[in-house]
Amino acid sequence: MIIAIANTKGGVGKTTLAVQIAVSRAREGRDVWLIDGDRQGTAAAAIAARAEANRVPGIACAQYPDGPQLRAQVQQQAHKWDDIVIDVGGRDSTALRASLILADVLLVPFAPRSYDVWALDDMATLVDEAHSVRDGLKAYAVLNMADPGERSTDNAEAADAVDEVPQFTYLPTVIRRRKAFSNAGGAGLAVGEITPKDPKAVAELAALIEPIFNCL
Repeated sequence: MIIAIANTKGGVGKTTLAVQIAVSRAREGRDVWLIDGDRQGTAAAAIAARAEANRVPGIACAQYPDGPQLRAQVQQQAHKWDDIVIDVGGRDSTALRASLILADVLLVPFAPRSYDVWALDDMATLVDEAHSVRDGLKAYAVLNMADPGERSTDNAEAADAVDEVPQFTYLPTVIRRRKAFSNAGGAGLAVGEITPKDPKAVAELAALIEPIFNCL
C-alpha cells in the first residue's frame, strides 16, 4: 500500500505520524519505504537518528521534495515494498500533488484549531483534482495533536467540522498531544519502542493504523 500523509497546513504533526506509521509497520514484519517529500527533511533526519542508534528493524528512507522525481522513483520501485509511506506537505507543492496521484490512501492530520480546520478545504480541492485524473484514492482526516481532555470542546467542534468536507472520511481515533509521540519521533522510534512506555499513545497509534491498512 502507498499512503500519503499530507496537509497544506504546517505544524499539524504530519512527520510524527509518518514516522510512527512507517516504523510500526516495519516492526510488524513489513518491508517499508519512508519517503520524505519535504525540503526540510525532518522525517529523513529522524530515520538517520534511528540508524545511528542501530535500532532494528532498519527503515529505508529517501528524500524527494521534487514532485516529478518522487513520482518517477515510486513508479520504478513500488514493486519492491509492502508499504510506502510518503510524508509531504506544509504547502501546496509538486511533491504533494505527485503523492496524491501515487497513493492508495491519503491521511490528512489536522489539529483542533480554526486555521487547521479551514485548511481542510484546501486539501479537499486537491483531492478533487486528483480524482479528476485517477480513481481509487481514499481520503481520511484524523484529529492529531488533540487536547488531552476526553471532553474537550475544541476537539469535538473540530471533528464535527469534517462533516462539512465530504471529500474526507473522518477517522474516529483521536491522536492526543502526548510527550511519547514527540520523544519517540525525534529519535525515529515508534511509541512502542521507548521506555517508559505510554500505553495510551501505543493504543491510539494502533487504533489509527488498523482501519487505514484494512481499507482496501
